[in-house]
Amino acid sequence: MSDALDKAEAAAREASVNTAAVQIALAAVELAKTAQPQQAAAPPPPPARRPLGLYVAAGIGGAVALTFLAMAAALLAVAVAVGGTCATVCLLVLRSMWADFQKGR
Repeated sequence: MSDALDKAEAAAREASVNTAAVQIALAAVELAKTAQPQQAAAPPPPPARRPLGLYVAAGIGGAVALTFLAMAAALLAVAVAVGGTCATVCLLVLRSMWADFQKGR
């Protein structure tokens, strides 16, 4: 039984030595980490500024295009109205002439 006790005691000594060695190794690793210079985090880049001139030019161009389209639509409406009036007058004149022709004048 003393043989088993001796083996257990030797194993306990070896474990305590190994534990101390592991603790020393961990301390060395932590020391190495703190000894390395820390890199400062780079500030984030500023947000990209888009040129507003392009958007302003597009807005002005769109407004001008809509103005011209509105003028063209108004001119078309006037042309249709004039054409309708001319057609009505023409039909009234032709009907009057037809009536006169039928009466024998």
